[in-house]
Amino acid sequence: MVWSASTLLKLREATDPMLGINLDPSHMMVLGADPIAAARALKGCIFHVHGKDARIERGLADRDGLLEPRPVTESADRVWNYVAVGCGKDLQWWKEFFSVVHMMGYDGDVSLEMEDLTMSVDAGVHTSIDALRQTISQ
Repeated sequence: MVWSASTLLKLREATDPMLGINLDPSHMMVLGADPIAAARALKGCIFHVHGKDARIERGLADRDGLLEPRPVTESADRVWNYVAVGCGKDLQWWKEFFSVVHMMGYDGDVSLEMEDLTMSVDAGVHTSIDALRQTISQ
């Protein structure tokens, strides 16, 4: 039912403002949406935030678009992949994302979700934690 800022706002309008979003920027990235613009539109509606990145694979996405039916295990052939934080969007982008999320009223935890199959779990977790420490204002 909800896959974008607009669809969440429509659902809240039709039901109750107690509904909020788990803002996972990687999901918006792979749909071609801008998570920072979405966060601005969702002021007061952000109830949870994920630290999760995605990378649009150059050449593949240019040729085939963003719709990706392949399993995540076929990372070499996919048009996008979930990656460790900072391996899709750069750290400056993440600093802006967390700043905007905070300006829009979210002051809670950031949940790290590691689904990067291009590296080991340990490497992905450490890479993401390092990136998050550099980009979340304390």
